[in-house]
Amino acid sequence: MKNKILMLIPAFIYLFLAGCGGNDIYFYGHSGQDGQVEVTITDAATADYKAVYVTIKEVAVQKANSETWIVLSEQNTTYNLLELVNDVREELALADLEEGHYTQMRLILGNTPDNSLNIQSVKHPYANYFINDKNKSIALKVASGFETGIKIVKGFDISGNETTELILDFDAARSIVKAGNSGKWLLKPAIKMLDTEESSIIQGNAGMEGILVSAQIYDATAETSAMVQVAASTITDEDGGYKLFLEPGTYTLVGYKDGYYTYYKNSKIVVTAGNTYTENFSIGDESPSGFLAGNVTISEAEDEQHATFRIRQAATVNGNDEQIEVKSLNVENGGSFSTNLPVEDHTAVISTFGKTTIEKTFSITAEATTNLGTIAF
Repeated sequence: MKNKILMLIPAFIYLFLAGCGGNDIYFYGHSGQDGQVEVTITDAATADYKAVYVTIKEVAVQKANSETWIVLSEQNTTYNLLELVNDVREELALADLEEGHYTQMRLILGNTPDNSLNIQSVKHPYANYFINDKNKSIALKVASGFETGIKIVKGFDISGNETTELILDFDAARSIVKAGNSGKWLLKPAIKMLDTEESSIIQGNAGMEGILVSAQIYDATAETSAMVQVAASTITDEDGGYKLFLEPGTYTLVGYKDGYYTYYKNSKIVVTAGNTYTENFSIGDESPSGFLAGNVTISEAEDEQHATFRIRQAATVNGNDEQIEVKSLNVENGGSFSTNLPVEDHTAVISTFGKTTIEKTFSITAEATTNLGTIAF
C-alpha cells in the first residue's frame, strides 16, 4: 500500500476557532476501505521549558461540501511535546476514510489528564501545563474559543488503497503566552500544514544538545513582521543531531543557544522536492550575555490578546545584509517579560492583532538588563 504523508509544522497564526455550531458528529466506519488516514503528533521544540504537556481528547475531520464532523478517535491522552522532536511521533488516530477531499481537522483538548506520570515521576497535576526551569508545574489555560476545538483549515485528499499520514506539530514556544492581567498562562496552539510528499529534509549534527536549529526565509520586500519567517525548527538531541522537514525553497540555517554566539550559515541552502541535505555545524564559542525586559499594553483589547516579540540580529548571507530571528516570545496584554540574549545589537519586531507593528532596536550589555519599557499598542 502506498503511503502519502502530509505534515503539520510550526507557524504563528494558522489556527481558527471551531465551535460545534450545530454540526453533526459521527464515528466513521467505511466498509469499502477506500483509503486510510493516520494522525500522529510531534513538536517543533523549545529550550525554554523542561516539559510541555497537552491532553488530546478527540480528533475529527470534515469532508468537502459537508458540515458533519467525522470522529477518527476519542482517547484523552496526555503528551509531553518536548519528547516528540526530530521525527519522534505518537499516534493519535488510525482510521478508514471514504475516498475524496477533506477540508479541515479539529482537535478537542481535554480538561482532565490521563493516569500516566510526568518527568518528575508524579501524576499530572493538570491536563495542559508546563514545567519550568525551577521544576514548578504551571497550568495552561486554554484560551477563549479553543475550548470547543482547534480547527485546522487545510485540505488533504484520501485516495483508494493509499494511507495519508497527517503529522500534527505543535510549536510549543509560540503556543504559550506569558501571564498578564489575568495572572494565568495561556495555551494558544500554533500549527501549520506541509505536504511532505513534495518536501525535503535538512539534517545534521551541531555538536551539542539543546541548540534551537531553524530554517529561515528572508524577504526584504515583505512587511516588517513577515520579513523573516521561521519555516521549521527543532532542538538538537543528546548527541547534537537534528532533522527539519521543509517545502522546496531557499533557506538560511540558524543555530541558537542561550550563552553562545548565534550560528548562521553564510550561504543559502536551496532544497528541492524529495531530497535530503546534510548540514553539520558548530555553534561556536560561549558568549557574554544579558537580559531584555519590558511589558505590554494593548488598548481596546481583551486581557487574553497577546503581542509576539520576534528578536532579530543582522547577518550577512550570500554577501547580502539580511536579518535572522534568534528568539521569539508571546506576552499577554498587561504582562511583562525578561529573556536572555547574547551581547549583540538586536531588533525587536512586536506585533499584535489589529494594530500597527512596532519596531525597536537595542543593544545587550553583559550581565545587565536592557529595558524596553512599556510597549503600548
